[in-house]
Amino acid sequence: MSDGLAHTGQAAAKVMDRVAEIVVATADGVTEASGWVARLLVYILIPIGFLNVALRYVGQYVEAQLVNNTWIEAQWYLYGVIFLLMFPYLLRHDGNVRVDFWYAERSDRVKAVIDLIGHMVGLVPFTALALWVSWKPVRDSWRIWEQSPDPGGLPRAPLKALILVAFILLGIQALATLIRLVAFLTGREARLSLGEREAPMRIE
Repeated sequence: MSDGLAHTGQAAAKVMDRVAEIVVATADGVTEASGWVARLLVYILIPIGFLNVALRYVGQYVEAQLVNNTWIEAQWYLYGVIFLLMFPYLLRHDGNVRVDFWYAERSDRVKAVIDLIGHMVGLVPFTALALWVSWKPVRDSWRIWEQSPDPGGLPRAPLKALILVAFILLGIQALATLIRLVAFLTGREARLSLGEREAPMRIE
């Protein structure tokens, strides 16, 4: 009977390991895609920003209003989208800034414990709270198809929806990060194909 229980436990552990691998691989794939989109949007943002500046100076020279709200709002919309899409990407690549004087010189295990506690106490509750307080304003914005109050402005509803999208993606990547940390602390990292944990960014 004990052999049967042991076999069942091993089978359950293998299933959990496989689920963990799938979750992490899926989260990483989605996160990398969001980072790729954000980088692509930078190439669109730069010429729009340049165009707005050029038209503003030319307009002053010819004493005409050449810049309109559509292009101005498109510029800060793109800023917002890039910022939101980079939430999970920075977490995936450990780009979040730590308090260096009590983190940098610790062992890898202590760093993992600090990260695990920090994510559980700070990141996960914050992400859940952000989703909770954001969904109703986003829903209402879509219900009325909220528009910019400025003439020629862009719709606000799609940009507000990206707030929810960003925090959903952040929550998914947070789950993958927690799995990585637990796997490392329990000595199961080598058994799972979770990829390498990157060194945290240091601010000198």
